[in-house]
Amino acid sequence: MKKGRLEAFSDGVLAIIITIMILEIKVPHGHELKDLLPLIPVFLSYVLSFIYIGIYWNNHHHMMHTVKKVTGGILWANLHLLFWLSLIPFATGWMGENHFTPMPMALYGIILLMSAIAYYILQQQIIKTHGADSILSKAIGKDLKGKMSPLIYITAICTCWVSVWIAAIAYIFAAFIWLIPDKRIEIIFKEEEE
Repeated sequence: MKKGRLEAFSDGVLAIIITIMILEIKVPHGHELKDLLPLIPVFLSYVLSFIYIGIYWNNHHHMMHTVKKVTGGILWANLHLLFWLSLIPFATGWMGENHFTPMPMALYGIILLMSAIAYYILQQQIIKTHGADSILSKAIGKDLKGKMSPLIYITAICTCWVSVWIAAIAYIFAAFIWLIPDKRIEIIFKEEEE
């Protein structure tokens, strides 16, 4: 299989995930600005999840540039990642509808944690296929952000029952560190060309 098919399928799934999330935001009955107030938690959870899906889409896109050969292991690892990402709309909706109560917040964190683990598995499967001296292997290096994120999610999950706001700040912080552009793969490609 060529990587284009894997990328197209993944892009389609991620687009559907975003579509499902926006469809969860119900139009209020009423025409006043105050009628939108009950939707604020739903909208905020949507924004956070949209950012996370965007981060995964962007990183997946960059990672796929390093793939020269798609194996069955890569296909299954990619499906594993898409499975966990496909649960984000459910957790997002539950979290927003229940105004960020502990259990929905913890479930959201568990899904983020499992998505991060699935991404790591996909990354390792690509490295296993292409070798320790592959572009991806060189690019990820020590992968500080990749190691920090699961620890942040675990901390957030554990703090949900102490303070949902601490957990929310942790989820936002984890997203923020990934919003800072990661040029590792681009730099390696540039070095390979020279």
